[in-house]
Amino acid sequence: MNDQTQQFASDNYSGICSEAWAAMEQANQGHQRAYGDDQWTARAADEFRRLFETDCEVFFAFNGTAANSLALSSLCQSYHSVICSETAHVETDECGAPEFFSNGSKLLTARTEMGKLTPQAIREVALKRQDIHYPKPRVVTLTQATEVGSVYRPEELRAISATCKELGLNLHMDGARFANACAFLGCSPAELTWKAGVDVLCFGGTKNGMAVGEAILFFNHDLAEDFDYRCKQAGQLASKMRFLSAPWVGLLENDAWLKHAGHANHCAQLLKALVEGIPGVELMFPVEANGVFLQMPEPALEALRAKGWRFYTFIGSGGARFMCSWDTEEARVRELAADIHTVMRA
Repeated sequence: MNDQTQQFASDNYSGICSEAWAAMEQANQGHQRAYGDDQWTARAADEFRRLFETDCEVFFAFNGTAANSLALSSLCQSYHSVICSETAHVETDECGAPEFFSNGSKLLTARTEMGKLTPQAIREVALKRQDIHYPKPRVVTLTQATEVGSVYRPEELRAISATCKELGLNLHMDGARFANACAFLGCSPAELTWKAGVDVLCFGGTKNGMAVGEAILFFNHDLAEDFDYRCKQAGQLASKMRFLSAPWVGLLENDAWLKHAGHANHCAQLLKALVEGIPGVELMFPVEANGVFLQMPEPALEALRAKGWRFYTFIGSGGARFMCSWDTEEARVRELAADIHTVMRA
């Protein structure tokens, strides 16, 4: 199996979708002003405002780590804390970046149900201690879709937002796979963000057909004060910003973002359907986005690796994650399912 064969380890393995590629090619014609003062960046920001049905502040960063970390740092001071799930990417996979960019804001982990925070869990952490010796809770961050592929419903988000308002907490959403959540629920982006009480969204493009680039949307304008300075200081102000923003125009203007996310979700549902009922294979979490989490014996996982399949097993012994992408081919899904059948019969 060569390195160009489609794999299921991560949706970061996939290439650039045609819409993003075409927009970058168009942006490559002639000269444009630098540092975001160009027509493509203005156009992309307007597309976001159209899509979200509100006059939000829009910024662009190179990657999700920077987007999340800078967004969180704008919501709290160094003596504050950020409540997140125990599986949150900001807690497990961002190398201390949220703490670094906030000058030390502490992450406090809360228990989850199927990867999702609940009002009760948030309340338990926020009210655990209220003395001056403990970092003061100021932000809740949740991931949509979650790290285990579950999706927050609008009513769940509204309940969390109500709890945040009661406790004086800002609400941040890590939307690395926000498009997949929208596609699964059939809800508008507005319904899953500001209409449900979300203050800031980091909208992921890299996992949905872009080469690089995430968008940070502030629905509360006051929280965006001086955010452009944060981006510059953190090395996130692209001199040729149009190449970060133009792909978003390609994704957003004809709803390619939703089409691609829907396809990835469909392939995950197909994989789920093909492996359900195989003796010894258990579904670990509901399949609601573009990931399928399977519990399998370690010898079977090793046999799959020996056949050339790549996947992650960072979620515990015997747990394997298979991610589908915007360009995943159904035939490839069927090949994987067939090999899972084979190794489980061995």
